[in-house]
Amino acid sequence: MDSNRKKLGMGALTALVVGSMVGGGIFSIPQNTAASAGVGATALAWGITGVGMLALAFVFVNLALRQPKLDSGIYAYARASFGPFVGFSSAWGYWFMAVLGNVGYYVLLFSTLGHYWPVFGDGNTRVAVACASVMLWGTHALVLRGVREAALINQVTTAAKLVPLLLFVVLVALAFQPGVFQADVWGRANPRLGSVLEQVRGMMLVTVWVFIGVEGASVYSAYARRRVDVGRATLTGFLFVLALLVAVSLLSMGVMAQPELAALKNPSMAYVLERAVGPWGAALISVGLFISLSGALLSWLMLSAETLYSAARDGAAPAWLARENARGAPAASLWLTSASVQLFLLVTLVSESTYLSLVNLGTAMILLPYTGAAGHALNVALRGESYHVGEGQRRRRDAAVSALALLYALWLVYAGGVKYLLLGCLLYAPGALLYAWARREHGRAVFSRREWAGFGLLVLAAGVAALGLRQGWLSL
Repeated sequence: MDSNRKKLGMGALTALVVGSMVGGGIFSIPQNTAASAGVGATALAWGITGVGMLALAFVFVNLALRQPKLDSGIYAYARASFGPFVGFSSAWGYWFMAVLGNVGYYVLLFSTLGHYWPVFGDGNTRVAVACASVMLWGTHALVLRGVREAALINQVTTAAKLVPLLLFVVLVALAFQPGVFQADVWGRANPRLGSVLEQVRGMMLVTVWVFIGVEGASVYSAYARRRVDVGRATLTGFLFVLALLVAVSLLSMGVMAQPELAALKNPSMAYVLERAVGPWGAALISVGLFISLSGALLSWLMLSAETLYSAARDGAAPAWLARENARGAPAASLWLTSASVQLFLLVTLVSESTYLSLVNLGTAMILLPYTGAAGHALNVALRGESYHVGEGQRRRRDAAVSALALLYALWLVYAGGVKYLLLGCLLYAPGALLYAWARREHGRAVFSRREWAGFGLLVLAAGVAALGLRQGWLSL
């Protein structure tokens, strides 16, 4: 059989790109955006996010094509330009983002069930956490058995997600009321929203969260029938998801006013569609979300375990994290991942963390990997690595796109604010212990002189965050 027939064409690649980006976040996007912004600021935030994330998408595609040897994960880019400690920290941040993503999905899943059974509340009651824990360890057991049906699960869950989402857009568009949409475009009737800039800042971490996975497009380049299809699929898939997200967010503001949307429980799409067509609309969204999250929880657990497993195989994390069981599953990293998810599920009981707070914290953790990748891409373009004679125009274009992606990543750090910067440092600090362990295993100095300075700042910020949590002026 022709091996090329086993490769992925444009349609399959585009489906993979869409499936990797569309998770559970879109089902809560009406409330998540309305909680921070009015119609005008929402539109501006989507515009900024669309341009910034598109630049990041091109960064990952370009690096996958020009530096194929860096195939051990997103952290490899940060390590190549900024050294091993920043590289490992990027791996740790990406892993922690995936852990928090798992926790957020469990909260969202049982919040959905709370719409029908109040005992689950907002997804963080004792009963909800107990049931989530049972699901977590059941999923853990499946992965330990060497589950390899991720591609099939992705196809099923992608269809399950897109059918109710597309129906939502059509039905809400039919129920759209221009008067409701135009009532308070800039959110001036609600002083708590603040200025337009403050509204845009408040939305940024939420809008980035729903695009996490855009970096996964470069993973599929090895399976593409034609390399050029990778970039085309990334662009097509990204624009489709962007249009879908903007439609869900803005059309909802024509069915319910901003204060009403902001007060909804999640998944807020269910309540919006219920307002538009009646109770069956909420049931439709709830079923679609339940099926979607059930598959996504397996994928995200595998993703987070695989991240530390890959880092350990590269020597960036302790060797014990690279241990496999008899079925070839990354057992050690999986146990650490599942235990961490369990811990944060218990934290939701104490801190009463909502889905939105977990989203913001998870997004804050991925900013270092994104910044590192954009910085490396800019470095590659400026130095001309892997560019041939006569590619001057292409090199300048790639440098401009990389610079835009880097500026966007830095803007996200600013938009996240001091709270999530400090909390992020608190979660990054324990990773330094694993990094030191791995360095000692290989008989290497833990830090260079420059890395000692960075580590000192990280510990200082983590100490401030710990003090803030203890005194109550900082919270999860």
